[in-house]
Amino acid sequence: MADEKVPVAHVYPEGCVFDKIEDIRDKKVVVMGLGLNGGGEASVRFLLKHGAYVVATDMKSEAELQTTVDSINNDSSLDKSRLTYRLGEHRIEDFEEADCVIKNPGVKYDGNRFLAAAKAIESDISLFLHFSKAPVIAVTGSKGKSSTVSAIYYGLKEAGFDAYLGGNITVSPLTFLEKTNENTPVVLELSSWQLADLHGRKALKPKISVITKIIPDHQNFYHSMIAYVADKKLIYADQTKADYSIIDFDDDPAADGGTLIENWGNIFARETKARVLRYSKKALPKGVEGVWLDKNGHGKCRVSGKDGNSKEETIMKDLIVPGKHIRTNALNAALVMKLMGVESKKISEILGRWNGIEHRLEFFHETEICGQKFRFYNDSAATVPEAAALASQSFDRPVIFLTGGTDKGLDLSPLSDTLASSSSIKPEAIYMLSGSATDKLLPLFEKNGTEIRGVFDSIDSMLEKLKEDAPSFGKSDLPKIVVLSPGATSFGMFKNEFDRGNQFKEKVRRIFGK
Repeated sequence: MADEKVPVAHVYPEGCVFDKIEDIRDKKVVVMGLGLNGGGEASVRFLLKHGAYVVATDMKSEAELQTTVDSINNDSSLDKSRLTYRLGEHRIEDFEEADCVIKNPGVKYDGNRFLAAAKAIESDISLFLHFSKAPVIAVTGSKGKSSTVSAIYYGLKEAGFDAYLGGNITVSPLTFLEKTNENTPVVLELSSWQLADLHGRKALKPKISVITKIIPDHQNFYHSMIAYVADKKLIYADQTKADYSIIDFDDDPAADGGTLIENWGNIFARETKARVLRYSKKALPKGVEGVWLDKNGHGKCRVSGKDGNSKEETIMKDLIVPGKHIRTNALNAALVMKLMGVESKKISEILGRWNGIEHRLEFFHETEICGQKFRFYNDSAATVPEAAALASQSFDRPVIFLTGGTDKGLDLSPLSDTLASSSSIKPEAIYMLSGSATDKLLPLFEKNGTEIRGVFDSIDSMLEKLKEDAPSFGKSDLPKIVVLSPGATSFGMFKNEFDRGNQFKEKVRRIFGK
C-alpha cells in the first residue's frame, strides 16, 4: 500500500446541540443551502414546526430557488414570521449570531469562514439520528447505493414492515422523523459527504450497514482515494458486535486510485466490530458467511442461525429489473431482508416483483398486441450517451430503443458506436425524439449503417408510430422490450428528465392500454 496520509477531517462534538426536540423552540438556526433537492426545505420546515427562528441562506438567487421558496411560502401551516430568506449571498453575522447552523453536506468545512464562525453545526441526518429511536439500515459506496436502498425499502414494505427511506436519495429523514419508533426500520442512503458530517458525533449506529462497490469518485473534492474511503468507513465506526456489516468480497484493483489496494472489502472487514457478511459475484469459500450469485444469476445465501449452524439457501431468483449490476444490489437487499427475519422463499417472491428505481430502467407496463407481449421500461434518467448505451445492452435480446433529445456538449459516439458494434446486441428498432443531440447522432448513425424508424417532435407521435409498427416486429415467445433511454437532456420538450419519464409512462398507458 502506498505511503499516503489521510488528511485530518473535522471532528464534531459528540452528541447534538439540541438535547430534546423541545430545545429547538426560540433558537436562532441558519439553514445553509436551501437548494432544490429537498434537504434544505425539509430542515426549514422541521425547524419552523418546532418553533425556531430560521434564516434560510443560499448563494443561489430567489429566482433560481423559486420552486422551493413557493413550496414553503404556500404552506399555511408554517409560521413564516419566524423565517428570513437570505438568498444570493451568505452574511457572516447570520452565522455568528446563530445558536446552530444546519450544514449542506456538499459544503466543505475546511477553509469555510462562515462555518468557522458557527457556534454549533448539525445536519438533517445528525438531527434525525439523535432524535429517532428507529433501527437504521445504512448504505454507502461508490455505485449502486440508490438501487440497493430502493430494493431494501421495497422488500421490507412488501414483507409487512412499517419502513421508511431517506438520505442521499433526495428525501430528508426529517420529513418522517416523528413517524418513527423502535419498530420502524429506516433505510438511509449516505454519501461520503453526509458521513463526513457525522465524524465524532457517535450518532450513526446502524443495525445493518452495507458498503456497495468502491471505485474512484469525487476526486475533485477529496484529491485522494484514501481520504474518500476514510469517510466511507464512518458507516461502521460505531457499530457493535450485535450489528451486521455487509461488505464486498471481490477484488477491485481498478478501484485503488493509486493506493495499490486490491480489496477494500478486506480492509473494512478487519476494521468493523460488527458481524461481517460478504457478497460476491461468484461462490463464497466455505466458512465465509454471506451471499453470492450462482451461474444462473440466482442469489445464494449462507448465514448461520442462533444454533451456529448454516445451510445454503436460494434467496433470489428472477428479477424484472434488467442489468447484471442490479442483481448484486438486489442480492444485498435480499441479505438485509434475511437478517430482518424474512423467510428465504418470501424474499425471492418479493424481489421478483420489484420494478427498480423510478426513471432508471423502470419496468412499468406490459401489454399485448396481435398476440405478442410488449414490456415498457422508463430510463429517462439516462441523460448521458454512456447511460443510454448501457441501457441498450441491459437485456438478453434486442430492444425497441427510444432515444435522442437535446445536446449538452457531450461526446455522443459512445451511443452510436455501441449501437453499431458487431459485439453488441443491436436494437430491433430505433425511434428518436427531436433535438440538437438527435441532429448530431443522425450522421453518426448513417455513417455506422444504423437505421432508425423516424424522428418525432413528441412522445405521442413516437408512440403512435410504434403502435402502428408493432405487428411488423413478428412474434416470439419472449416479450418485446421497449426502452426509453434518451442519453440526452430534455430541454424544450419537457421540464426535466423526470417530467419526461412521467409523461412517457402516462402516454404509454393511454396509447397502449392494457
